Amino acid sequence: MDDEEARTRLLDAAEALFYAEGIQAVGMDRIRAESGVPLKRLYKVFPAKEALVAAYLERRDRRWMASLRDAVEAAAGDPVGAVFEWLAGWFAEPGFRGCAFLNAFGELGAGPAGVLDVVRRHKAELRALLGEAAGGAGAGREELAEQLLILVEGATAVAALTPGPEPARRAGAAATTLLAAAAAA
Repeated sequence: MDDEEARTRLLDAAEALFYAEGIQAVGMDRIRAESGVPLKRLYKVFPAKEALVAAYLERRDRRWMASLRDAVEAAAGDPVGAVFEWLAGWFAEPGFRGCAFLNAFGELGAGPAGVLDVVRRHKAELRALLGEAAGGAGAGREELAEQLLILVEGATAVAALTPGPEPARRAGAAATTLLAAAAAA
């Protein structure tokens, strides 16, 4: 097994375990056992748990944002509506446990810096995507992006407690009202 295969196996195991059970609840021995990667190789690839957590979140960010961006780009005339439809599908997936990034922040707080950086970058990228989806320009677009981000995050938190598409649909209806009010202003 080379380092790249070990990295993939470790990230697969880490993602499944961290998302389902939490970062603090899962130790490196468990990840080693689930991945089948020898301990020496694990610590060669990821010298500390913080590095593994950051890599897990970075990989999840790339996949999550690419999927959401594809949905927005494929939307015919209603990119903001596409965001909330995509969320509705995600919220209904088996094993949905909310936002991995907010879950990580909730568990780890402001430390470790590498993990916090990944969480902040993810939210900044999501805010930018929402601004693009909302259209417009200038300060109005930035304000709409912030408001839409609050709707997305709120819907995600509600869905973590009550999985299913309804929180996304309700937030999508609020987004429609918000966009109509912004257009009328």
